[in-house]
Amino acid sequence: MGKEKRFLKKKFVIVFIVIFICILSVLIAAKGIVSNMQANLEQMADLEIQNVDLTKIPDGTYAGSCKVFPISVKVDVTINNYKITRIELVEHRNGQGTPAEIIPDKVVKAQSLEVDIVTGATYSSKAILKAIENALNSSSK
Repeated sequence: MGKEKRFLKKKFVIVFIVIFICILSVLIAAKGIVSNMQANLEQMADLEIQNVDLTKIPDGTYAGSCKVFPISVKVDVTINNYKITRIELVEHRNGQGTPAEIIPDKVVKAQSLEVDIVTGATYSSKAILKAIENALNSSSK
């Protein structure tokens, strides 16, 4: 019985150490992911949106995107007679940024990227605006 008891005790210690290492690894990975996400969101807060001269953009539909983890945006912007006639939000992966999905309508109405961002959806607002800017700038490439 003594050998069997020691074997079970050893087995318990090994299982405990393995579980502890797994939990520690998950915590370290989670900290890294959160840290990376926070750095990306800080970068997004500093992101500048430049207005684009619509008189230099030929008629057509232009695709643009902006991806800063955890936000990903894809848009199609249609220009007709030097006016933005339509912005389709093709993709918007976000956390709590769904209210920012009104940004394309604001841009079409204003005919400018200089629109107010949506309070509570700042990062998504900026990502959508940057995707639109990128689409408009792709027209010259």
